[in-house]
Amino acid sequence: MNKTGSMLWNGIEALALRCLKLLFRILHRELTQETEETFLQFVRFGVVGISNTAVNYIIYAGCLMLLKSAGLWEKQDYLIATAVGFILSVLWSFFWNNKFVFTVKEGEQRSVWKALARTYLSYSFTGLFLNSVLMVLWVDMLHISEFLAPVINLLFNVPVNFLINKFWAFKKEG
Repeated sequence: MNKTGSMLWNGIEALALRCLKLLFRILHRELTQETEETFLQFVRFGVVGISNTAVNYIIYAGCLMLLKSAGLWEKQDYLIATAVGFILSVLWSFFWNNKFVFTVKEGEQRSVWKALARTYLSYSFTGLFLNSVLMVLWVDMLHISEFLAPVINLLFNVPVNFLINKFWAFKKEG
């Protein structure tokens, strides 16, 4: 990581830890080293997720413009762009989660291919299945705006995805 990136991350990490310590002080709870490490891992996961969202949209928009300008698959162009954006952005997310979030320490092992396959499965579960179920709940049953519902979904999808990735997709072997 370059100097600017390290400085930015150190600032984010320091701010996140201050907030966590304040919360634990307010709740009169003891903050353990393990809780701090897991919280920072979650923050890193969130930063990767934000970049993943941006990458997904950029790829989607670029692919859609390319397909439209070429006149290819005019009725399915947005679906093809969505699939390409999903496939490449999950690969992006996997790379950065593997490198900075769910790292393997010396002496530990993890199958990269198995972790990649599990990452695609976990993102498919939260991005397609869970997201769809929650959208029906918010929009059709609770009559929440279709524009607000995806934002509410993030409150569920991000922690669920973090837990699936931490304890299954990036699980260490042996």
